[in-house]
Amino acid sequence: MPSKVVVGAQWGDEGKGKIIDILASRADVVVRSQGGNNAGHTVESAGEVYKLHLIPSGILYKTTPCLIGCGVVVDPKVLLGEIDGLESRGISCDNLHIDPRAHVIMPWHIALDGLSEKARGASDIGTTHCGIGPCYMDKAERCGIRIYDLVHPEVFAQKAAAVCALKNKLIVNVYDGEAFDAARVIEEYTAYGKRLAKYVTDVSVYAYEAIKTGKNVLFEGAQGALLDIDLGTYPFVTSSHPTAGGATTGTGVGPTCIDEVIGVIKAYTTRVGKGPFPTELLGTTGDEIRNRGNEFGTTTGRPRRTGWFDAVIARHAVRINGLTSVAVNKLDTLADLPELKICTAYKKPDGSITNDFPPTLEELEGCEPIYETVKGFEGDTSACRSFSELPQCAQDYIKEIEKLIDCKVSMVGVGPGREQNIER
Repeated sequence: MPSKVVVGAQWGDEGKGKIIDILASRADVVVRSQGGNNAGHTVESAGEVYKLHLIPSGILYKTTPCLIGCGVVVDPKVLLGEIDGLESRGISCDNLHIDPRAHVIMPWHIALDGLSEKARGASDIGTTHCGIGPCYMDKAERCGIRIYDLVHPEVFAQKAAAVCALKNKLIVNVYDGEAFDAARVIEEYTAYGKRLAKYVTDVSVYAYEAIKTGKNVLFEGAQGALLDIDLGTYPFVTSSHPTAGGATTGTGVGPTCIDEVIGVIKAYTTRVGKGPFPTELLGTTGDEIRNRGNEFGTTTGRPRRTGWFDAVIARHAVRINGLTSVAVNKLDTLADLPELKICTAYKKPDGSITNDFPPTLEELEGCEPIYETVKGFEGDTSACRSFSELPQCAQDYIKEIEKLIDCKVSMVGVGPGREQNIER
């Protein structure tokens, strides 16, 4: 297994956790390179369900080093809670490594996330209120606190006091919020730093040396391509780069270190939060898919919006990520629907047809999906273990997706379990 990047190829929540878990079992090193605890991977292993938010999925394999790269924003309280939760279930975190350059989510980031969303009113973005965006803002403004600072008490105390004074002015004077007590925050987070100090490693060097010596390195993506800060449905996006390029910048290795990029999609489409969704199903069919697919957020529990498969979005993901193959999840959710629809192109307000995903929100909002209708398939597919065992109409559906997005389908998921995955 060469070095591989796994990315979401829709709006996130595509079931990357299962695919990553399968590939992590074959990897020597697993890396998380962007995002924060607003992401969530649900992994089922040996009858146990694990919900991971910051720690890479490879942690379930006791000898696999798991790296949190410089592109990740880390809430130390959440991370330590995750470590404690895993260790209470017999999962060791001794192989966890955190880059000293990763930025720290502080309590004022979480407060500002909620306050700014409230101030937007009906124009809110629909964030998870985890402080992700405000932390990346400080990173870009070059006033952020990093893991290195956190694990060096004197450095941390000085920086935290200065930043807290600035944030309090913003919180109180702009948002009419409640100021933070810097001394209390410093005391609490210094304790977190002491516990996390043993995990701090230069992830860039670690990952590069692993690749250089021929080890199999898996780069684990969070969120999805349509949530990329540059190439997604801005402003209804996340604050980092969930695309394949984010794996290199968020780890500290060059693009020539990557051999394969696998995009994960569902056999239909979902998204969480606000923003245009051309193939959204608002009636009973959408409700049925949501309930059958258990389409509720791993991190927030929010119900996901559901819609037919959108090949325009998938082609966009193929292009911007350089996908070498695609894993299609939750085919089983569509069983017994009499017919299935696939969006092949968009009709623009002026009547013209486009096969490409529009670059702006304003253009996307005016687009209508053009559908191709295919015959549905009957029966429980969850026990199928080879592509040939699938009903013929299910095989045809996958082949049609493959043709429309011009990318090989290398895996087909027919259930949540690790064993419920067909490799082609």
